Amino acid sequence: MTDLIDQIIDFIERHHAFAPWIMLVFAAAETTAFLSILIPSTAIMVGVGAFAANGILNFTTLWIGASIGAMVGSFFSYWLGWRYGASILQMRPMRDHPEWKAKANTAFLSWGPVTIFAGHFATLLRPVVFLMAGMSGMTLPRFAFWNILGCITWAGVVLKFGEVGGWVISWAWGWLFG
Repeated sequence: MTDLIDQIIDFIERHHAFAPWIMLVFAAAETTAFLSILIPSTAIMVGVGAFAANGILNFTTLWIGASIGAMVGSFFSYWLGWRYGASILQMRPMRDHPEWKAKANTAFLSWGPVTIFAGHFATLLRPVVFLMAGMSGMTLPRFAFWNILGCITWAGVVLKFGEVGGWVISWAWGWLFG
């Protein structure tokens, strides 16, 4: 899996113009129900965020691409939950992991729609929180408000984490090897 991540990051380094589009794809995968379990999107996004620290890529364009991708994935997951909710609960991996549904339900009861915002940052909730919002009958406007806010914030934080890491590594490299 590490080789795949390295290859994707190397591709982005060589082909800057595709970076926002690639961020869109990986952010969508990270916020789409169950794809987030299979695809190492966060690691790729953090790695690409480091390029912004060195000026290789523009942070804003990466952030826009990642934010739009996160919206695509989470709105699609909401729609899946709204349209196919009962059927999804009977399918794998949902039937094999009833604790996912229980954690999402507990979060909805405790925090209400803010769970949508927090779901972007909670690895354990991300595979199901958007599905559960659709299944629970949350209105689209309410979901959209908290989801868009969460998408923009999450994309910025993940990429900024990589950018700050890039600054620290560059500083340490310069300090050690001058």
